[in-house]
Amino acid sequence: MKIVVIGGSGLIGRYLVDMLREKGAEVVAASPATGVNSMTGEGLAQALRGAQGVVDVTNSPSFEDKAVMQFFETSTRNLSAASKAAGIGHYVALSVVGTERMLESGYFRAKMAQEKLIFASGLPYTIVRATQFYEFITSIANASSDGQQVRLPSAQLQPVAAVDVAKAMADVVMGKPVNGMVEVAGPDKQPLYRLAEQVLRSSGDARSVVRDDAASYFGVMLNDRSLTPDEDAHIGKTTLDQWFALSTVTA
Repeated sequence: MKIVVIGGSGLIGRYLVDMLREKGAEVVAASPATGVNSMTGEGLAQALRGAQGVVDVTNSPSFEDKAVMQFFETSTRNLSAASKAAGIGHYVALSVVGTERMLESGYFRAKMAQEKLIFASGLPYTIVRATQFYEFITSIANASSDGQQVRLPSAQLQPVAAVDVAKAMADVVMGKPVNGMVEVAGPDKQPLYRLAEQVLRSSGDARSVVRDDAASYFGVMLNDRSLTPDEDAHIGKTTLDQWFALSTVTA
């Protein structure tokens, strides 16, 4: 079985490529560095030739509203058209838990546009929606930092390790299309400000984290439902403490 991973050199892509090869798949790790560019269409037809599945784990290089919308719309149209032409039997894409609840954000509007294009493509598909990664919590803190203080709300998050997202995606792409959504989340819920405090302390970051329920998340006000999954979500095994330990070993 040949599977093409678009964004195969990124955080999720690297894990996913290795896991699919361990499952016996022939895997093409596609990215602009290998001559495959979903934004321009360059190399897509050649990469997808003879493939049974394609996985899109790309992300926009810019989160500015217009740029991120252009990225996801253009990339998805190009990839969908090339997948149809190649006779792809399973189109898998990575999205975000809570996308439809976060449309005040330009990024989430762009992810919703991506999902709608996949729905309308006529391709057999599965969209994997993941919660926020442990790996991104520092970036969330940085975006909410004012000097030596980080202000974040107490809204619940259920973050997940990137490796667990990749495991779930590997299982999905090797299975049958569900023509719908699969959610992936971590094993524990915690208030966002407490998560940030733990992650910063673990890395020796001296900034103080303050609970501020008037603070936004990239311009969006959160509640406990905004970024948490439904009850039937696939739950990853890696706890935050285990991820800390693994990060120390692999750093």
